[in-house]
Amino acid sequence: MNSEKLRLLLSSRVPPAALDYCIALWEQYTFTFKLRKKRITKVGDFSCRKNQVPTITVNQDSHPYLFVLTYVHEVAHLIVHRNHGWKAEAHGQIWKDIFRELMVPLLRSDVFPPDLLRELNRHMVNPKATSFSDSRLSAMLRKHDERQQHVIILDQLPEGSTFGFQGRWFTKGPRRRTRVLCAEVKTHRKFLVPADAPVEAGQLSFL
Repeated sequence: MNSEKLRLLLSSRVPPAALDYCIALWEQYTFTFKLRKKRITKVGDFSCRKNQVPTITVNQDSHPYLFVLTYVHEVAHLIVHRNHGWKAEAHGQIWKDIFRELMVPLLRSDVFPPDLLRELNRHMVNPKATSFSDSRLSAMLRKHDERQQHVIILDQLPEGSTFGFQGRWFTKGPRRRTRVLCAEVKTHRKFLVPADAPVEAGQLSFL
């Protein structure tokens, strides 16, 4: 991949004013970038194998504001790994400091709308492992994504409800921090689904 190919991939997926900065991060830190189809448990990830170029992925269907946040989030992981290997805590203070530093150049009104920018400035005081862990930020991101404005969020459903998610049906179980332990109706297999995941409502439980 070269910078022009990366620019082509990112040009319609990040806010226009953030594009050059995203390219500059790739040029500075060197990684393979890939788009992924929608995933149940994450919107992006960072991986690195011995003697190989690190890889960063982001879900291709992410709204531009979430996309750029995820992209920078994963670059922060790459930098932590370069400096500390796997010894550093995944979302510990070292990662928080680097993520905050990387986000500073993007915290501008030409990148994010004013209300989202305010939430981001608040969030970046103590960044969380995912934007979904911050309900206020997550709600603001949904507000600016036309596809998400009228969706039902898993956390809004009572425990015991049956809901659809990515073509499968689940029964909602107890919450585990930022995720919910759910059982697939067909197989009874257990999955941890993000509490902030958009779902299709089925039968609600009122017990």
